[in-house]
Order: sequence, then C-alpha cells, then structure tokens
Amino acid sequence: MFEPLKKRIEEEGESLGGGILKVDPFINHQVDPALMEACGKALADLCKSTHPTKILTAEISGIAPALMTAKYLGVPVVYARKHKPITMPDTVYLTVAPSHTKGRMVELIVSPEYLGAGERVLIIDDFLASGATIAGLVRLTQTAGAEIVGIGALIEKTFEEGRAMLSYLEVPIHSLVPIAALEHGEIVFAED
Repeated sequence: MFEPLKKRIEEEGESLGGGILKVDPFINHQVDPALMEACGKALADLCKSTHPTKILTAEISGIAPALMTAKYLGVPVVYARKHKPITMPDTVYLTVAPSHTKGRMVELIVSPEYLGAGERVLIIDDFLASGATIAGLVRLTQTAGAEIVGIGALIEKTFEEGRAMLSYLEVPIHSLVPIAALEHGEIVFAED
C-alpha cells in the first residue's frame, strides 16, 4: 500500500455509489504534481524489472501517472487518443473499450509511428477496475506487434476483478492502493 496516495484518498476521495471513486481533486481533474511524481517513482520501482521500452496509457487521466513513471524508467510515453487528430496518419491502431465514468464506449487510437513491433510495453493507468480499458490497450499493443511486459495502476478496485480478467497475459500487475469495496459512501481499503 502506497501511503501518500492512500492518505489523499482517505482525506479527499469520495465514494459516489455504483463503484465510482471520485479522485478529481488530485488525479482526475486537478492533478497534484508532487503526488504524481511520488506515485510515478513508486510504480517505476515496482515495474523496473520488466525493462520496458515504452509506456502506454489512455487519454486523459492515465497521462500524469504514466509520464511520471516514464521519467523514472527513462522511456517515452504513448497515450491512446480518444479522438483522431488531423496530424495522425490515415492508418491507425484503433479499438473500443467501455468507460465506467462516461457510461459509454470510447475509442482508443494509437499511431503506428509510436508503437511498433519489438517494443516492450508497460501499461500504466489511473485505475484498474474491470480491466476493460487496459484490455483495450493490450489489444492495441498486440495489433502493433509489441509485447506487453507489465501493468501498473494507481488505484485498483479489487472487487471489479480486473486483475483476474487480465491474468491470461501472465505479466506482473501492480497497483499502489487496492480498494476492496465502495459502498454506502465508504471507501474500504484492501489488506496489504
């Protein structure tokens, strides 16, 4: 359990019901750079043995932890866009994944210029919940011919069983703060 993040969740996180944890004051809307740097260092320490050549994340909330993790691992970050900009080539890697907070499917798009065969990809995201978004990032990586070497998340909602869904990958999966339940407005942390 990464205590600095756990403490912020205790102080400022809100259980909104329906399995939603609001961490907007420090991760998802307003970002605390010092906290993200500490989290990035912790994730880098946990994942350094995977020897990634790239970190892949999803736009928007995954960018801050991915960037800070990449800083400590000395590798670039690629983030899957949700909309294709005109600067991206016509041929792209594209998949869709459900968004729990948006309540709909979202596109995940990566340019083949930045993700290709031979890369060793570490996926970093803000949450590991059902595993659906990370599974989308896995599909993009596999389509590119790259290798998934590990997965890291700031917060894991263990009750949504995303880790089990991703276990077929047989790669290390790390989270800094596991949460066992979000019910009746309470946040229940998993045991260390």
